[in-house]
Amino acid sequence: METMIKNKVAESGIVTIDLEDFYPKGDIVLFDIKDYLFMGLILKEKDFRLALQNVEIENYRDKYVAVTCTADAIIPMWAYMLIASTLQPVAKDVVYGNEQALINTIIIKNLTRMNGEEYADKRVVVKGCGDVEIPETAYLQITNVLRPYVKSIMYGEPCSTVPIYKKR
Repeated sequence: METMIKNKVAESGIVTIDLEDFYPKGDIVLFDIKDYLFMGLILKEKDFRLALQNVEIENYRDKYVAVTCTADAIIPMWAYMLIASTLQPVAKDVVYGNEQALINTIIIKNLTRMNGEEYADKRVVVKGCGDVEIPETAYLQITNVLRPYVKSIMYGEPCSTVPIYKKR
């Protein structure tokens, strides 16, 4: 008599989503406005515009750019617009904040593009462990995207999950 081993996880129809798939792929660089300030404190419009024209744009090609100012200076809003206008043609994306803020923003953008309807009436497990540290914002966003459509949301691995949501 032959014994059959059944893989109940495979037969369950559970769909696993790995949030690492939504993590920024590629280099992340910091653009510090402090480096373009007079005496490291004052933004002079004419000098700032000239400095941006002389930025080695290729240093930002196909990279994610986090724009910040590590100096205690008042930066006018238009300065951020000038930076984005300068870097956007070559960068993958230009985001305000430090590296962690950039990671959060890119993950949110990537998850927002996700079509939750593709998971309609499915049981979904959001993978809990991996090689990359996933920020809390990703777990909030994936829940917001999926909840209107799915039968259930779980956290962890298909063989050991924490229930998050179940449609009534």
